[in-house]
Amino acid sequence: MTGVLIIEGVSLSQGAWARVSLSARPGPVVLSAAGEERALRELRVVGTARSTTVQLGDARVAMVEHLFAACAGVGVREGLAIEVEGGALPLLDGAARAWCDALAGLELASASPSLRVRRDDEVVVGESRYRFSTGTSPRVRVAIDFGDPRLAGEASWAGSAPDFVERIAPARTFTLARELEELALAGASLHVEPESAVVLTPNAIHAAGRPFTSDEPARHKLLDMIGDLYLYGGPPRGTVEATRPGHGATHAAMRIAIERGMVE
Repeated sequence: MTGVLIIEGVSLSQGAWARVSLSARPGPVVLSAAGEERALRELRVVGTARSTTVQLGDARVAMVEHLFAACAGVGVREGLAIEVEGGALPLLDGAARAWCDALAGLELASASPSLRVRRDDEVVVGESRYRFSTGTSPRVRVAIDFGDPRLAGEASWAGSAPDFVERIAPARTFTLARELEELALAGASLHVEPESAVVLTPNAIHAAGRPFTSDEPARHKLLDMIGDLYLYGGPPRGTVEATRPGHGATHAAMRIAIERGMVE
């Protein structure tokens, strides 16, 4: 296995330079920042505005979902140490393909998730609905009503690593035109490469680099959800179908599902 890979770039959540070291190391997947280190299951979700922020000791790391989605998609369940310098992970390609390529360089073993759906049931969080069904392999589906006829309203993944890398991982983050000023004022859009984000306006869809397809926003919502589920050891074996998912709703639904014994 390759020793250490260094990934650098600008974070979308903070508009600041970030540096991540990925290394192969025996044991559980761990995240470290500012002198603190925690295993995946010990991380606490403390923020869900636009991305997922986790806390480890006194340190916080934002925008973990793209890297975690890559880990889930290719089946990395142990043997990985992630060290972050800065308060957030870099945006990179705006998706998870760059993280998948980095993980491939470490030649880590893949494994099925230990988390599984124990019974068919559902959880409702505000306007979001999560349906859990038993099964032998991970399946995830999202249904989104964008209110925009130009955009497809659903996307799904059946647990295949090659399919994740080729179809789900390249789906870029997207933003609405009305959100751009808010992002700019927060410094979140500083130095972000045009190829890493899709901008949706009433009259046009702006996307540099890879051609845009109508289901890309839905695939990115799916990517985000897969990354959020990874924090709990998922996506679980079985099916998770989400209607109107979001970072906050997904974490709330998983906490409820675990408390009720729906997944374990």
